[in-house]
Amino acid sequence: MTSAITQDQPPQPPKGTAPDDEPQEAGVREEEYLFRDKSRLQASSLLTSRTMARRLPSLVRRSVDGQIMLAAYRARLGNTATAHLADGRHILDVPALDRHDVHVRYRPLWDSPLHRGPVPERLPVQQAWAWCFVPDGRVVVVADPGPRGALPMLPGGTVETADAAPEDTLYRDAAEEAKLTLADPVRLGWVLDETGEVYGGVGPNARLRLAARVTSVGPAAVGPATGHPFARLLVTPAQAAALLGWGPPGARQAQLAAERARKWWGLPIARTATVEEIPAEGMRLS
Repeated sequence: MTSAITQDQPPQPPKGTAPDDEPQEAGVREEEYLFRDKSRLQASSLLTSRTMARRLPSLVRRSVDGQIMLAAYRARLGNTATAHLADGRHILDVPALDRHDVHVRYRPLWDSPLHRGPVPERLPVQQAWAWCFVPDGRVVVVADPGPRGALPMLPGGTVETADAAPEDTLYRDAAEEAKLTLADPVRLGWVLDETGEVYGGVGPNARLRLAARVTSVGPAAVGPATGHPFARLLVTPAQAAALLGWGPPGARQAQLAAERARKWWGLPIARTATVEEIPAEGMRLS
């Protein structure tokens, strides 16, 4: 099967999905997927989460239609040109989101607004993530590749007891995971985590959100916590919010970060661009 997918076209629902133990029907078919149908796009978005990939392997991993839908959704997020597929696989250059099997945590009802004031003293800060800006106004997103795909994250990590301030966490984890040297971190606000489940059920806590300038990008290296290098992607703030799956609150947070970067550091508002992977050898910043 060969397909041509353009980024301004929405995916159709999967057809003829075969069970795990049955081969997909052979044949050659030209298919185009339009992105103007929002409801269908939202339905296909469900397929991009790691959970759905695990629960529906016949659809996402073995079904040609499932692979086409993933490629179509990633083409929209990544702002790539026409994707040429054969049996659901790219036959020309593989875009960065497909190359690293990036999955979006699609959460349409996610509602965690950014609180702009100081973190209340009663709330411990468990996480420090930052919108890390390069000179052209784009930001760095990292993704930890795994057997079930890679989930995108902002640089940063869990605040350790030895860290004097969350900014120390940001400096350390951005250097370890993405080989980024940062400057001028500024706090944008914080997001409430009501349960702290991912931190062992610590209870209510704050997840700090910052903005920072990237002053250098070094060669990729093995992360001490993961044992392998992270994928490093350059995206617009709006693309980052979409990849993170933070919904409207994330879009507002991305806009705030971009506006602050323009005000504080004179950086431009990034224009829509294709998602770009930072080379393994690093890159010079102009």
